[in-house]
Amino acid sequence: MKAIIANSYGGPEVLTYTDQPDPKVGPDSFLIRVKAAGVNPVDWKILAGYLDPMMDGHFPLIPGWDVAGVVEAVGSGRHRVRGR
Repeated sequence: MKAIIANSYGGPEVLTYTDQPDPKVGPDSFLIRVKAAGVNPVDWKILAGYLDPMMDGHFPLIPGWDVAGVVEAVGSGRHRVRGR
């Protein structure tokens, strides 16, 4: 998959467009093929290091929790998914 990642805290200069391994869907999660993603205030605060005590320094970090896309897979523990 293509992803924008950060390998350290910082501003836009720490973001890199990369190829990453395809994620696996867990039993209680969804796999979404993202068509668009936004950067919200929490994303930039994480990247700036303001939330470091809560983050455990997990790098590389893929920012962007606000997404729009297509559900590609549903975990075995999920049963209530609506589609068209």
